[in-house]
Amino acid sequence: MYADLRLRKHADFLSVYGRSRKQHARQMAYFFAPREDEGTGPRVGLTVGKVMGKAHDRNRIKRRLRAAIRANAALLTSPVDVILHPRRTVLEVEFEKLKADVADVFRAVQRATSRVRS
Repeated sequence: MYADLRLRKHADFLSVYGRSRKQHARQMAYFFAPREDEGTGPRVGLTVGKVMGKAHDRNRIKRRLRAAIRANAALLTSPVDVILHPRRTVLEVEFEKLKADVADVFRAVQRATSRVRS
């Protein structure tokens, strides 16, 4: 399911960065931008840079975030691109708290995009 939601192309990441501002949640920062093409659903991208630690730490962060995204994917319904920038604390935080944080981000994005469309 997450494979359908993935934001993959570098140009798409740059487009989101150019059309949005940085927002903050407890365990991550995020960017989002509504898409013009109504036919497709939401897409989510992750950026976990080398500043987050060694490769096994970065991979663990990505695995945990992907699981949290899969658990909360139904909260995003509008065509929007979201990029998540996790903090290193994602490694130590309880998974339920991480899932709740991702859910909060998705709800905020959904509220903001539904206001724009109305």
